Amino acid sequence: METKNNHQVPLWSLSFLFVTLSNALLFMVFEMMLPTLPLFVVSVGGSANQVGLVTGIFMLSAILIRPFAGILAQKIDKKYLLIIGLIISSLCTGLYYLSSDIWMILLFRLIHGAGFGLATTYFATIAAENIPVKRRGEGMGYFGVGETIAISVGPLIGIAALQTFGYKTLFLGGMCVSFLSILMALFIKRRGKNSKEHNNNVTRFKLIERKVLIPSLLMLLIGVAASSVMSFVALYAVEYEFNYVGWFFFIVAIASFLVRLVSGKVFDRRGPGYVLVPSAILGIIGFLVLYLANTDLVFLLAAVFYGSGFGAIFPAIQTWCINLVEEHEHENAMASFFNFFDLGIGGGSILFGFVATIYSYQTLYLIAGLTYVLFIFVYSVYSYNKKIN
Repeated sequence: METKNNHQVPLWSLSFLFVTLSNALLFMVFEMMLPTLPLFVVSVGGSANQVGLVTGIFMLSAILIRPFAGILAQKIDKKYLLIIGLIISSLCTGLYYLSSDIWMILLFRLIHGAGFGLATTYFATIAAENIPVKRRGEGMGYFGVGETIAISVGPLIGIAALQTFGYKTLFLGGMCVSFLSILMALFIKRRGKNSKEHNNNVTRFKLIERKVLIPSLLMLLIGVAASSVMSFVALYAVEYEFNYVGWFFFIVAIASFLVRLVSGKVFDRRGPGYVLVPSAILGIIGFLVLYLANTDLVFLLAAVFYGSGFGAIFPAIQTWCINLVEEHEHENAMASFFNFFDLGIGGGSILFGFVATIYSYQTLYLIAGLTYVLFIFVYSVYSYNKKIN
């Protein structure tokens, strides 16, 4: 009877649609700031080291706030906490324009990171509540499409807004987009239990949720590999005279979207292994093609393979983490998921920066492919040990 009722619950409810779109807008603004905020830092007299500090303090703040998400959800409804995170993110985006020196930027960046960390955690857990359990893999895949599109087009929108209108319009425009995200969040309805209904299940502070340690470690590896694309593919294209960097990211977004039409359903029916291993192989092929690329066509072909692999892996591990814990532990699971991914991106950017300096951008992508090989090895060892125990 439970299964039947579960299937009767529609996947594309209004709440699920609003949480998906609101999350996409949050990431859109985040991505708009990535290539433009460093330029603003330099414009107010910041150095190259301070540019890195502005990026690092944001990620550090997001990482440190997420372990508290579960405890806060016991005292305040998740929806209200989500809206608080969105309000903080929105106001800080607009306040960047008022910054007259690097220290003001760092202060707003520190606060912004905390709001972003809370919002991303509660978005994922509320989305999971609004998805029928039997279709969670499929639903989380659709939920993540907005993030993928934002990652691909957000930087282009940010650069275009800066070049056309300047910093004031960039920051105030980003704040307006964030306000739209808040407006959509107001219409979200929760299907899960509220904090008062399950306060017997005490959620404790956990820097790492041990139940999702292996999936989180896998996400760390994915973050390391992803940093090579996010941080260096544009520079790689310039060095090797590839002309379609914008199209590269667009194809990654399209491939990620298309693969999720299938991968989520496979996850729901067969389990994580049937998605993670084939997708990692696609990622390996993508990096190998990128390493060997000598024409624009081959360069764009790499985006197809990479986008297909990454696009399937990200929501699969996210869903796997949610499935491994009880509902009142969702925030801790998502905190570990996002924090390990962010640590992978941060650490990978530093690692590949050294690789590119000592060797070349081409070598960088060969090593990134080996990260996916390690991903398959770790999952295979975990899966084998689970079967024999």
